[in-house]
Parts: sequence; structure tokens; C-alpha cells
Amino acid sequence: MDISYLLWWQDFRDATHGVLNPLMEGISAFSVSYLILLPAFLYWCWDKRRGLLTLASFCLCVAVAAVIKLTACVYRPWIKDPRIIPAVKSLPSSYSFPSGHTSMGTPLYLGSALILWQKKWTKILALLCVLLAILNPLSRNYLGVHTPQDVCVGFLLSIACLCVVWKAGAYFQKHPEKENICLGAVFVAGILALIYLLYKPYPMDYVNGKLLVNPHKMLKSAFEGMGVLMGFCAARYIEKTWICFKETGLHLKGIICGLAGLVPLFLFLTYANQPFKHLLGAQWGRFAWSAGLMLYIVALYPLVLKWIFLKPKRDPAK
Repeated sequence: MDISYLLWWQDFRDATHGVLNPLMEGISAFSVSYLILLPAFLYWCWDKRRGLLTLASFCLCVAVAAVIKLTACVYRPWIKDPRIIPAVKSLPSSYSFPSGHTSMGTPLYLGSALILWQKKWTKILALLCVLLAILNPLSRNYLGVHTPQDVCVGFLLSIACLCVVWKAGAYFQKHPEKENICLGAVFVAGILALIYLLYKPYPMDYVNGKLLVNPHKMLKSAFEGMGVLMGFCAARYIEKTWICFKETGLHLKGIICGLAGLVPLFLFLTYANQPFKHLLGAQWGRFAWSAGLMLYIVALYPLVLKWIFLKPKRDPAK
């Protein structure tokens, strides 16, 4: 059934001469590259609590998806059936289940939609986020790089993480003293997950003398997933304990400051990965890069915003 579905999309691509290929590739690539700019801006400027929950859902989903992916070790569709010819320039040499693009994009799109739905003038943007949350996994099927099972599980996992995190957020509003315990427990769970993924056995299947999937390279995704999760836990603890910023608000100064914060975030996403990799190696470099990403979004730039919007104390004598 799954192969027939992908072959149908493949016939559709051939019949339409790949006219939708650039669009689907763009949607697919955006979800794992610059999409996080949106919830970062919403967290800084519009709704701190819901923005934080969106980012937490993303971190949890990425980490859990990495554990599932390296536990199941499911090969890509074209390995299962050579009739599948993906519409991508370079074939990903990684496991297939669940879809990483879906697991990364869906929490960010849907979490942002929940924030944007609060205002009448942004409901169109919220609907666009929902539409892209659907098109993103569909694009992975269209391009022939994931089976429907891959994207469905990634989508359902995203929904589950959103529900768990938002429920936890409501609980921590009533019991704030419990949040640090949860952050510490999740941080420890990330360490245990890394140990498990580092030492578990992996399939070593060869075709024509070539290893189908190199587990050492696949571990980069695990280090990235645990990096965002553990980086978020550390950053949230720092922000909660010592920073305690308030969102700027959607006035001119707040919007300008929010957009200014996106510039170094964009540069970090684009250029910082390779320096970390050269300095610390492929695995720990990816871990440090992803942890640094969450540290900047959740704690460092909020510290800058608090400094900018800190009201000076008036001299009582005056």
C-alpha cells in the first residue's frame, strides 16, 4: 500500500513534468531550516508563555523522534523498492521512520497557529500555518523520500508532544515549584537517551559493498535532538531563575527589537553549524550548535530585551 501510494505520486510528478517540485522542496526545506524564526519572534514579542510551550513541544518532539528513528532503523522507500525514484538532488543517507521534517515542522507550525489565532487580524496567518503543517509531511511523500507511515507517525507524535507540553504548562502555572524538577528530569533523560543510542547495536547491511546507512553519521541527528532538548531545559532554568523577561508587545519598538534579534539567529542557523563541527566534531559539534540555538532563543536574547525595556528607577528626591 505505501509503495503504491508513492508510485502514484511519482506518476503524478512525471505527468506534470515536476512543476510542483520546487514548491515542495521549498516547503520541505523551510521546516528544518528557518521556520523556528517565527515562534522565536512570537516568544519574544507577543506571547511568552505560549511561545515557550511551542518551543518546548518542538524540542521534545525532535528528541523523541530521534530516539524512535535510531531504534526502529527503518530504511528509505527506494531501498525497499527500487521502483521508487525520489525527486531530490541528493538521496538522504539516513533512516526513514518517523519523518524528521514532519517532527520538526509540525510542532512549530501548529504551536505558532495557536498563538496567531488569538487576534482577528492574524487568523489568516494561523490558517496558513495549519495549511503548511499539512503540506510539509505531504511534500515528503510527493518527493518520494518518506512513506505515509513515516509522516503520519511524525505528525501524530507532534500532536502528542504539543498536548503533553501544553498540559504541563497549565499544571506549572498552578504549581511553579514543580517546573524545575521536570526540567531536571528531562535533562537527565536526555543524557540517558544519548548513552542508549551510543551503545545500542545497529544494522550493518551492505549493497554492492556499500553500507546502506552509516550509524555513526546517523548519530548526528540524535545529538542534535538531545542538544535542543537539554539546551532548552538549561536555558529555561536560567531564564526562569535569573532573567524573567516580559514579552515586548507588538508596538513599533517591540517589533523592531524582535526583528533585530532574528538577524543573529538567522546567521547562527546559516553559518554556525560548520564551525561547531570543526571545533568539536560532527556529533558533539551538532549537540553544542543545537543547544546554543535554544540558549540564544530562550535565555540570551530575552536578557537583551529585558535590558532594553528595563525602566529606570526614579530618584525619590526628584
